[in-house]
Amino acid sequence: MKRFLFSAVTLLLLGFLLKYPREALAASRDGLDLWLNTLLPTLLPFMILTNILIRTEAADKIAGPAGRLWKKLLGVSPSGAYAFILGLLCGYPMGAKITSDMYRGGKICKREAEYLLTFTNHASPVFIHTYLIHICLKDRADKTTLTMIFLLSALLTMLFFRFIVYRNRTTEEKTLSEIKKEVSAVCSPGTALDTSIMNSFETITRLGGYILLFSVLSACAGHYRKAVTAADYLILGSLELTTGLHLLAGSPLTYEIRYLTAAVLTSFGGFCILAQTKSVLPEGLSILPYLAAKCLNAVFTALLILIFFKIV
Repeated sequence: MKRFLFSAVTLLLLGFLLKYPREALAASRDGLDLWLNTLLPTLLPFMILTNILIRTEAADKIAGPAGRLWKKLLGVSPSGAYAFILGLLCGYPMGAKITSDMYRGGKICKREAEYLLTFTNHASPVFIHTYLIHICLKDRADKTTLTMIFLLSALLTMLFFRFIVYRNRTTEEKTLSEIKKEVSAVCSPGTALDTSIMNSFETITRLGGYILLFSVLSACAGHYRKAVTAADYLILGSLELTTGLHLLAGSPLTYEIRYLTAAVLTSFGGFCILAQTKSVLPEGLSILPYLAAKCLNAVFTALLILIFFKIV
């Protein structure tokens, strides 16, 4: 069934490229513009530098002194806390990327890695303040309020998985076999730099490919199904987040509906970011905890916004 659906979508996109080349070209340009002018200059330096810190074990030294605090607050090791902080600051899909790098390097176990995936991959503050609030909501939304809603939603998601899903699991301790699995000697500075650059360029190029394909897919879906209701915008926006927010910005929906729809889409991230996240995960780490967490995160965001509108 998966192969059939994959082949069907591929043939659909090929047909769209051949029949509507102008629309496909415009979508491709938009995707490449997002990758070249936003993703590449913002994420690539972070990828290289964080990779160096992980390979030279400097990340453990940075987060290590507050080890007990991280364990008590988040239920994670210092390495996991490092992934949480940078994921919160850098945005999609850096949280998943750093978590994967920590797991590959033997810094965290599989259980902690899958637990971290449930609350480390979010939209960055820069994306929220510039693209979501400035472009989509026309600067009508309060930055502090919306940011707090996203943070509270992420906190509720983390608490749910920590105390319900992973309550009886040890997420901060490694078994002996897991420690031995991929632990290697600390790299020299030159080796760490070269390996980090090549690894980061490979990852950022892969992300660009996903953005390009999902931009075309979103254009294809938008061509055959014009957005009219909020549900239509949710469907189209769930394919590729920035395209969905761009469509919402010019929609005839009321401000309250646009606010709610845009926030839910940003919390969920969309299937393009889901594919990007899956692409950075090593073999053995399941994408299902992340998918379940993003769905729950979107639900919490919707509930908090409805409560906010009711009160304010």
